[in-house]
Amino acid sequence: MARTARVVLPELSLHVVHRGHDRHDCFFQESDYRAYLNDLETFAARFGCSIHAYCLMTNHVHLFMTPHTAVACALCMKNTAQCHVQRINKRLGRTGTLWEGRFYSCPVPSERYALTCYRYIERNPVEARMVEHARQYRWSSYQTNAEGLPAGFIVPHPAYEALGTEAELRAKAYAALCDIPLDPKVLDEIRKATRRGYAIGVPRRPRGRPRPPVMRKMGSVPI
Repeated sequence: MARTARVVLPELSLHVVHRGHDRHDCFFQESDYRAYLNDLETFAARFGCSIHAYCLMTNHVHLFMTPHTAVACALCMKNTAQCHVQRINKRLGRTGTLWEGRFYSCPVPSERYALTCYRYIERNPVEARMVEHARQYRWSSYQTNAEGLPAGFIVPHPAYEALGTEAELRAKAYAALCDIPLDPKVLDEIRKATRRGYAIGVPRRPRGRPRPPVMRKMGSVPI
């Protein structure tokens, strides 16, 4: 079955997920995480992507980004993933890919869902019960977005900037927001949208053929 074509438009933010092959680990030691982030910074700048949030889990990656050209996201992800595989394979004396295949992504068209996507990504280790609080996980952008640590290559999304007039106020407002667990229905919506490639938060027509109109018993006028 052919995969759904990605919807990628310049300046339209995306939630991106890249999983390890068969859900196996793709990070094995601290240097792997650091090197991946260095590559991500390099290729995001080279190809024109603004990275708003990230979380590197042991066997997959979450990113919230805005590509500035139609091909920026694909080029950034391709080159970052390839460099990571080459580096790991060389060190471990292995061959083949670490990744499941191509990455998954979905558009995030509204400011409301942009902040939801931030929280979904940076709370991922909490939802996975790896830590009790997002600040305890080292390999996410939480400490930048919620605690005001140096931003590095993180670029605030307009929805994040709207949280306050100053950086400290924005961080405090976001930290308070991030402390609130996401509704399970929202979690499910984000996961399905990312897997299937449709925009988060946009009403969709039911799948399948439309149901035929119901006919009245005493005539032929549909109801």
